[in-house]
Amino acid sequence: MNLLRKILFPFAILYGFITSIRNYLFDTGVLKAYSFDLPVIAVGNLSVGGTGKTPQIEYLIRLLSGKYKVATLSRGYKRQSEGFVLANDSSDALQLGDEPFQFYQKFKNIQVAVDANRKNGIEQLLSNSNAPEVILLDDAFQHRKVKAGFYIMLTSYGDLYCDDFMLPTGNLRESRSGVQRANVVIVTKCPSNLSLDAQNKIKKQLRLSSNQNLFFTFIEYDEVVYSEKETLKVEGIKSLNKILLAGIAKPESFFAHLKQENDECLTFPDHHHFSESELLEIKKKASNKIIVTTEKDYVRLKGSILSGQLYFLPIKSTFLSDEDSFNENILNYVGQSTRNS
Repeated sequence: MNLLRKILFPFAILYGFITSIRNYLFDTGVLKAYSFDLPVIAVGNLSVGGTGKTPQIEYLIRLLSGKYKVATLSRGYKRQSEGFVLANDSSDALQLGDEPFQFYQKFKNIQVAVDANRKNGIEQLLSNSNAPEVILLDDAFQHRKVKAGFYIMLTSYGDLYCDDFMLPTGNLRESRSGVQRANVVIVTKCPSNLSLDAQNKIKKQLRLSSNQNLFFTFIEYDEVVYSEKETLKVEGIKSLNKILLAGIAKPESFFAHLKQENDECLTFPDHHHFSESELLEIKKKASNKIIVTTEKDYVRLKGSILSGQLYFLPIKSTFLSDEDSFNENILNYVGQSTRNS
């Protein structure tokens, strides 16, 4: 923890007090939370960014979209539009935000919507003639105005919420007690060989309730990078001199997976919108080298002056164990809620 964050500790206590009061008002019904007659699954975290929400949402899409009409609803962080927007063939990352646009590009059999007001967003989706049967709320753990039927809370292996502090001293958006709202907690970005002993140690640290289920996942990288025109094997490009570019919250594992001695890593803020001057500078540094970026960055950079040498590396969330148990949790909730509705 750096010195500035330590100095700001009194503000962290104040922020924690304010968020605790807000949660108390929702818990006691003083502030109204709205529920809906269809399965609503909220995926989020207690901390700021970098826990792997996007691959987890994509996992749920793959699990559910073959059986149900699925919609995702996101805030659309840093988009250049306002209000409710339902993705269509003319949409782009500027209108939707990078993550929703990524969902829309990859999964043509679902609806993708953005609205900072999740209640309004759900109502708009349900008013369509092709209304969804399941809605996935992206990054909505603190959006208390909508009461989801099922909450999935993510926490990173290297940055567990139980070891963190409130903003601005730490990275928590609310106190650790917020975990009590979760039906399922997933420890993300684990080493793929994390032992059962290490998992049990983390389980003791988190001290979840008996009615909460805990799972562990790791990031699995694709064996291929993709461009607009071709694919290349990851093993083949590792020996090439290249530029690695990332504008995500925690890019270290992406760089570590691909980086060789002569590669240059370029880091930008999360959800960064690249200016023309930045694109020109990147192109100058790259010269005739290939540029490999994350899938989330690619949807913002596609069609730019970098396109001719730009590739992206897809990732997915993979369970260390008990994947069937997780799937059963989700499918049972959705199936029961669908029947009830």
